[in-house]
Amino acid sequence: MRLHTVLACLLLLAGCGKVWNDPYPASQSGKNILYASFSERPKHLDPAQAYASDEHDFIAQVYEPPLQYHYLKRPYTLIPATAADIPSPRYFDSSGKELPASAAEVDYSVYEIRIKPGILYQPHPAFAKDAAGRSLYLNLKPDDLRDKFGIADFPASGSRELVAADYVYQIKRLAHPRIHSPILGHMSGYIVGLKEYAALIEQEDKALQPAQPGVKPQIWPSLAKHEIAGVQVVDRYTYRIKVRGRYPQFVYWLAMPFFAPVPPEADRFYAQPGMAEKNFSLDWYPVGTGPYMLTENNPNARMVLARNPNFRGEIYPSSGETEDAAEGLLADAGKTAPFIDAVVFTREKESIPYWNKFMQGYYDQSGISNDNFDSAVRVGIEGDAALSPEMARRGIRLKTSVATSVYYLSFNWLDPVVGGQGDAARQARARKLRQAISIAIDNEEFISIFANGRGVPGQGPVPPGIFGYREGDDGYNPAVYEKTGGAWHRKSIAQAKKLLAEAGYPNGRDAGSGAPLVLYLDTTGGGPGGKARLDWYRKQFQKIDVQLEFRTSDWNRFQEKIRKGNTQMFFLGWNADYPDPENFMFLLHGPQGAVKLGGENKANYSNDEFDRLFEQMKNMENGPERQAIIDRMVAVLRRDAPWVWAYHPKDYSLYHAWLYNVKPNLMARNGLKFYRLDPALREVKRAEWNRPVVWPALLLLLLLIAGTLPALRSWRARELAKA
Repeated sequence: MRLHTVLACLLLLAGCGKVWNDPYPASQSGKNILYASFSERPKHLDPAQAYASDEHDFIAQVYEPPLQYHYLKRPYTLIPATAADIPSPRYFDSSGKELPASAAEVDYSVYEIRIKPGILYQPHPAFAKDAAGRSLYLNLKPDDLRDKFGIADFPASGSRELVAADYVYQIKRLAHPRIHSPILGHMSGYIVGLKEYAALIEQEDKALQPAQPGVKPQIWPSLAKHEIAGVQVVDRYTYRIKVRGRYPQFVYWLAMPFFAPVPPEADRFYAQPGMAEKNFSLDWYPVGTGPYMLTENNPNARMVLARNPNFRGEIYPSSGETEDAAEGLLADAGKTAPFIDAVVFTREKESIPYWNKFMQGYYDQSGISNDNFDSAVRVGIEGDAALSPEMARRGIRLKTSVATSVYYLSFNWLDPVVGGQGDAARQARARKLRQAISIAIDNEEFISIFANGRGVPGQGPVPPGIFGYREGDDGYNPAVYEKTGGAWHRKSIAQAKKLLAEAGYPNGRDAGSGAPLVLYLDTTGGGPGGKARLDWYRKQFQKIDVQLEFRTSDWNRFQEKIRKGNTQMFFLGWNADYPDPENFMFLLHGPQGAVKLGGENKANYSNDEFDRLFEQMKNMENGPERQAIIDRMVAVLRRDAPWVWAYHPKDYSLYHAWLYNVKPNLMARNGLKFYRLDPALREVKRAEWNRPVVWPALLLLLLLIAGTLPALRSWRARELAKA
């Protein structure tokens, strides 16, 4: 009887569509939930500190700066978020007299930002009040937190309207010494009074430390007490920021989380005794006005964004690029977002389980690792990418985009061999050495081997998609490439060796001493696959008879060596903060040298003509005149070769057929509000792709039954004989 029952159950399951391996609770079946993953818990979710892309994946859904980027338009276009419109700067001289926009000399600019009324914060205990209007949770004692393990354990919550003072408060937070905002140094050079305000707060904070041994003083009282000279609340919905000189890129910063509002109540709430020990902080539970709020933060398993019930809604755009309509990206034009109720991020430490779950339909989108690239994508002779037949059969879609990033090998301009020091003859020798190395390093081959073809060879610092980038003949670097037979090709190794000889190193040896030329590359090792990449680079130098040695150190030591100039060559990359060529050109601006001035010019490159052109270009509006200056700047850089222009990475992403409105926006990560799901289709496909394979169990069961039949017949015969 038991065998018959088991057999019947197996047959029943074989015929039904039940999914045995679903990693999610049955209560989520068919729900409007997006499933994604993360590998490590983001370090910071406080918008004053967060700078990494994995951190912005979360906080960009929670916080709202005054401006944002249009979801569909390219080139990247700023539009209002909480602001009523895009602020236009007004210009003034040192006496306070307003100047016309065309004025050549500007002492300071004023940006007046007016926010939309009626915007509410997400529900949060920091805003909770009793019937008499008194705060419920801003005067807690450690014992009050005994049964609190997550933000949901506070039974009451509240909200309030967003006001201009919240934006001003966040700018103040950038200056606090215990928050350590990574942009304080940069912004102190522009926002009037910010540097002085930071010094005042730091002095006050130090004075408080000995007065309260063992207890950290709270942040919010000092921030509320003092004002920044150049930041002012005008009225409930308006605030002003005074910026030194003319700095048109400042509006781009107003689209970054650094300038998102933080309510003082949040700092007060999280500053209470016992909160830090329970991981109650803005780094764990942000407080914003955006479409989603972080309701669960379990760094070892899961992070959950749920729809903010107080979000006012946002209209899906009705225009974009030419091909957007054909790709279905305008089907929801005019509808109110967000469309998805929640986003569940599950921690995945290994790429293989993650990929398998995507293929089973348990993740709605996925990147493509090197291990899985060949099974997912077919790259044609011309470099065009298409889905593999298996991906196409499943209805999976592929999106590709060139990142607003640049990877490069940098020469240290202060180095006596590869740098730009000394008299004219010495500088010319070093320049020819750098050019020879630039030719020898075959970045096309590197992209093919180590990036599965996912990259655009670099020709200068400005990536595709940023104003100033040139295509066609003007886009090639004539110091490294030449046009033959109507096409551009990397110059030959023979040409590189000729340059090397002219630099004083015929056959890779010093013409005077006969000693072999040995160059040194500082590196962190590169993680998995790092040895193969370093071996490849050594072979590139061997092509011109130059010996390459590696000096490996950990990341912190590596950064210290760059800061102090104790390097000869090193690898780095840069992701755009905002879509403007200034954000790339400043990486080679002499007055921002890393060693002497602590700036972002890690190469310590210095060229008087480039620096003069940079000062002329940086504050200009985009147009033919600015393009002409950028072209000349790029020509100077190509000749000097302070970097080996490696490549601009391509992003490849896969999306299941049930996920709509996906368009990578490389300048913003707040697009989840526009994603739309078809949960019913997802359920069908999951069942189709995860049908239990029961025939092996059935076969084994039948064999067991067949094996027991003779014994059963013998037992039955003996029983009958006894009867």
